[in-house]
Amino acid sequence: MSSSTRCSTGNPGLDIVLHGGLPQGHLYLLEGQPGSGKTTLSLQFLLDGVRRGERCLYITLSETADELIEVAASHGWSLDGIELFDLSSVEDVLGNDRNQSVLHSWEVELGETIRLIQQKIEQISPKRVVFDSLSELRLLAQDSLRYRRQVLALKQFFSPRSITVLLTDDLTGGRTARDTQLHSLSHGVISLERFTLEFGAARRRLQVQKLRGATFIAGYHDLTIQTGGVEVYPRLIASEHQAAFSGEAITSGIAQLDALVGGGILRGTSTLLTGPAGTGKTTLALQYIAAACARGENCHLYEFDERVGTLFNRARSMGIDLEPCVQKGLLNVVQIDPAEMAPGEFAWHVSQAVQKQACKMVVIDSLNGYLAAMPEEKLLILQMHELLAFLSHSGVTTFLINPQFGLVGSMDTGPLSVSYIADAVVLFRFFEAGGRIRKAISVIKNRSGKHEETIRELRIDSRGLQVGEPLVDFQGVLTGTPEFIGKASSHSLLESRNA
Repeated sequence: MSSSTRCSTGNPGLDIVLHGGLPQGHLYLLEGQPGSGKTTLSLQFLLDGVRRGERCLYITLSETADELIEVAASHGWSLDGIELFDLSSVEDVLGNDRNQSVLHSWEVELGETIRLIQQKIEQISPKRVVFDSLSELRLLAQDSLRYRRQVLALKQFFSPRSITVLLTDDLTGGRTARDTQLHSLSHGVISLERFTLEFGAARRRLQVQKLRGATFIAGYHDLTIQTGGVEVYPRLIASEHQAAFSGEAITSGIAQLDALVGGGILRGTSTLLTGPAGTGKTTLALQYIAAACARGENCHLYEFDERVGTLFNRARSMGIDLEPCVQKGLLNVVQIDPAEMAPGEFAWHVSQAVQKQACKMVVIDSLNGYLAAMPEEKLLILQMHELLAFLSHSGVTTFLINPQFGLVGSMDTGPLSVSYIADAVVLFRFFEAGGRIRKAISVIKNRSGKHEETIRELRIDSRGLQVGEPLVDFQGVLTGTPEFIGKASSHSLLESRNA
């Protein structure tokens, strides 16, 4: 369907889901529980029409005009240009000699209410109409068959006038089987959901259940309500984003570290940094970020666990100064609160960083924090797989930091295991030798090419990250309880070299 026949919803994210907007001149159902965002989304739809010079009408049976004005003011909007038809108190419309209210089905006939609506539409000839809400119309009808017939009469009234109509339904009191048949009367159905997690803010999402004669992105899409309106985050589909890029190797600036991964990590690949806390995973990722910024590349670091200020101070103490990178606009550090951000929202922010800011490197620290953002763990691996595929198709180098449970001995990766979808896996370990705690680093997987099979000692101090020679005098390093099989002088090999 050509874009000229589409009617924008006034919401950029929803327009993406709808592949440009709603087909013009039809009737649509917008349903959801109270608080899911129906009124705000409806106002955005009408305000977009006002900006396009169209006449717009908001028919309300559930909220007064003053309440709608308050809702608009909370988002910084003015409803000038939108005709508000308040049917919650229509004495002026019906005449001062009438004392009844259309909200009370025992006082006013449903047919009279429909006639009032039709008269108003014929009077102003709008191009966009919002009818809020069908729940009040259902109460007036008192019978599901009569209710369906009145909705059908409204559809037949709107159809020849080429009016794009949103009918809202707050689903209060539940629905009968006959009520759900209204889906068949509507040209399209958009469902909003609001649900509360055991901890954190309420989550909202939407799905387009049907849209006749037009394509759309199926499935659930996260959304938030904030000052300025509803923000919809379309579900990320990696196959729709393909970009040409060269898969050259990118270096860290440390020769021994680059040698471990066969000369460098290839662009467009994902690398999992896994090991217990304190072994140097974040520091290694920051080393790659510093090298990328030195090449003039844009980088994004998504910090779930550590405070940004603490991260910068720690990096500076190890000889990695990130603040100049931030000041030059080459590094964007985003502090993520997993209790407040849904996974779909996070994926959308990452995709926008790639598409609008030409981001070339992404670091997610850590996957445990990302896991905390998921209300259903079974879907996490699918969303992470789609995100990594999108980053790979876009030529973005990705580092995933995965802290393991435990410090020494056997390790547990926890409830999240993404090693099979990562292109490379770098393993960190503590081990004890010569009366001190040491760190070891090794590459156990690299799909993009050859890599060293050695285990090297890793040291982090004020001079930065240093990689030593292969630990040929030990065996069992990966278990955390190595056995020394070499000469005693080998224990201090790295220290004497550094000195």
